[in-house]
Amino acid sequence: MSKRIHPKPVSLAEIFIKFSSDEQCFDYIEKMRWPDGVVRCTVCGNDKIVKVERKAGSKNRRKWFYLCQEKTCHNQFSPTSGTLFADSHLPLLTWFHAIGLMLNAKKGISAKQLQRDLGIGGYKTAWYLNHRIREAMGNGDIPKLGGIVEIDETYVGGKISGKGISYAKKQKQVVMGAIQRGGELRLEHVTGATVGNFREFIQKHVSEDVERVMTDQHPAYPAALASYPASHETVNHIKHEYVRGDVTTNAIESVFSLFKRGVIGQYHKLSAKHLQRYLTEFEYRFNRRNDADVFIETVARLCGFKPLRFADLTSDPEPSVPF
Repeated sequence: MSKRIHPKPVSLAEIFIKFSSDEQCFDYIEKMRWPDGVVRCTVCGNDKIVKVERKAGSKNRRKWFYLCQEKTCHNQFSPTSGTLFADSHLPLLTWFHAIGLMLNAKKGISAKQLQRDLGIGGYKTAWYLNHRIREAMGNGDIPKLGGIVEIDETYVGGKISGKGISYAKKQKQVVMGAIQRGGELRLEHVTGATVGNFREFIQKHVSEDVERVMTDQHPAYPAALASYPASHETVNHIKHEYVRGDVTTNAIESVFSLFKRGVIGQYHKLSAKHLQRYLTEFEYRFNRRNDADVFIETVARLCGFKPLRFADLTSDPEPSVPF
């Protein structure tokens, strides 16, 4: 049997060489938005567009912009208008290099590290950049998992100096995970380890015609899987059973371990409010770990998402999840 060869993902060196100036990044975004070469107004969709050169000495970094010729519109726009790149004071080169760093960091990269590596002026700017890239990693409509699926839950956070064990348990956040053998991963922050939450997660991410489902001995799983005709097999971790033949949850547990090492070693702490964003990032990167076009896809996603306001990220702050 021949060994399966995966395409080689793009390296940081390739990204840094291909995109060494802001102009190269700007031209690349333009081609991503209008691959047929026909520029259309971002407001009315009209293709009667003129390119206007800015006057010398203009404060704007861009030397030109597009002007819609539709009489009722006259919209001024650029390739970044209406995207997650819009209204950013950072050079596009910084954006592209940040995307490369985030995609190539198996355990994630903190805003502080991003600030140091790319020479970004302030921590808040780097943090905002981090989250805008994570915004583009959202999955939207995705296929359900099939075949053999491992499902597990884990508990994030809860360690607070000077507080008792009972208090710490209440602060823990519940994360559900499911992985298809030889396939994709799904991660989700749920409000609690209840039958209802388990059932909702499973019905959302696991196909009804799944062949086999493997979990640990948590008492919520039988009821949560009651509507599934597939064989439900368990390993009893309480009795130190982790593998029985091919019955195991080791794959999803390895994902949880990777995520927690990323939090401990990279982020140190994170807020419950943004926990799902970090899970989405890990899921996105894991599912595309052998995809040679992951950088292209991520830039294209940034072009297709609306701007994310800093105020929306920071409103109604929730306490950090300590480890």
